[in-house]
Amino acid sequence: MSDGQGTKAPWLPPRWFIRTAWSVHRGLYRVTGSRVGLWRPRENRWGTLRLTTIGRRTGQQRGVIIAYFEDGPNLVGVAMNGWGEGAPAWWLNLQARPDASVEMVDGRRLVRGRAATGDERSRLWPRWSEADKNFDAHAARRSSETTVVVLEPRSDGDSPTPGQGPNAR
Repeated sequence: MSDGQGTKAPWLPPRWFIRTAWSVHRGLYRVTGSRVGLWRPRENRWGTLRLTTIGRRTGQQRGVIIAYFEDGPNLVGVAMNGWGEGAPAWWLNLQARPDASVEMVDGRRLVRGRAATGDERSRLWPRWSEADKNFDAHAARRSSETTVVVLEPRSDGDSPTPGQGPNAR
């Protein structure tokens, strides 16, 4: 997308390349028994975590590795689909069933997902731009606003957790 002053959108790899990179990342995570593929965020650099949701249609566990940063006790991600159109399946699953779990370098946490809105979204969005100078330009490729997802800690023992409950495998 152009701002009318001849600014060229930054290069984005083809969709097949992005999907292959995701597959390789997940494969490394699996093959190494979770020892490779997750890292903590650092100043001006996001980390990665493995989010496990319950499928909105299947009721089965679904895992995905996403980028995140910390905001106090909360974990913050963006619901992007490789900068392609549409919401990623993990975000649709969280909207239907907000309770989930995350695997991080330092262990597992129970979380509840929600979209950041208003002032909170305005405060969190620039943190992604600090980590990636092309972030805003990539987001501008999408026809709809990219959702900022907040994963809040939860400790309630009676809510279903991925991997527990009647649909667990």
